[in-house]
Amino acid sequence: MNNTEQTPEGPSEPDDTRSRSLEERYSLVIGRFVQGVELAAATVFAALFAIGVVDLMLQIFEAMQSGSITDPLVVIGFIDTGLLLLIIVEVYQTVLAYVEENETRRIVQLVIYTGVIAMVRKAIIFRTGEYESTMDALLAAGSYGIIIFALVALLFAEQNYGSESGLLAAE
Repeated sequence: MNNTEQTPEGPSEPDDTRSRSLEERYSLVIGRFVQGVELAAATVFAALFAIGVVDLMLQIFEAMQSGSITDPLVVIGFIDTGLLLLIIVEVYQTVLAYVEENETRRIVQLVIYTGVIAMVRKAIIFRTGEYESTMDALLAAGSYGIIIFALVALLFAEQNYGSESGLLAAE
């Protein structure tokens, strides 16, 4: 059965509202709502990134004026902020991948990249003096190492699996 009607302007689209069940219409409305919220989240992350870049530039400028730009802890602070901005970009890209309904593999890649950047950031700013005991610092360092190793292993597995699936798709 063809629901398309012929009008003087040409064929019209079927009236989806009448042909869909209440559940289907509700699902469409909720889907559009979620996509709108995802776009709002992407906008928030883009704004946070822009604010962070401006803030980092101001911090660098102030450090240059005060002469503290040569202090290793100040430079590590810049690196920390820069890596945090990269994490924001990766989260932004992940949200966009959801909005654009990219394939799951792309979303998983973005999540892994975000995790790697976050853990590298933690390793760079790691200070043993921030822990109550040497054992606490050692436990935290070991945990960071395990998480980084696991993320790199996931990235390696994902890239190898992706290569194999790409070969299979080409055949």
